[in-house]
Amino acid sequence: MSFSVFLGNLPVWVTADDIQSWLSSENMVADSVKVIRNPETQESKGFAFIEAPNAEEMQAIIRRFDRAPLEDRLLRANAAQPPKPRGQVRPGARMAPRPVKKFKRAKQDPDAPQSAFAEELAKIL
Repeated sequence: MSFSVFLGNLPVWVTADDIQSWLSSENMVADSVKVIRNPETQESKGFAFIEAPNAEEMQAIIRRFDRAPLEDRLLRANAAQPPKPRGQVRPGARMAPRPVKKFKRAKQDPDAPQSAFAEELAKIL
């Protein structure tokens, strides 16, 4: 059984080492800490997962860090949900994109008067 904690609303500068040191200073234990990063930029996405060794430690981490202030924000901590299998659509999501409406372009009458801008552009070209 997994005892994983979701820790969210983190500033982008927070690293796994920072979280480990916070846990150590509170005499809490974590098997692992993973800060989730954007794969292209390697910038933090603002959340992390903490693997606790047991349910009691998981609850202690949640109690300590849920709604804890950090800079100008409140952290969020709760039991992590198991990952959804790839390809699974969340309830209420649209299955397919809406079709794109196509508009017919109005045919330009060559004898119709043009705007002043079009006339100036025609002179330049």
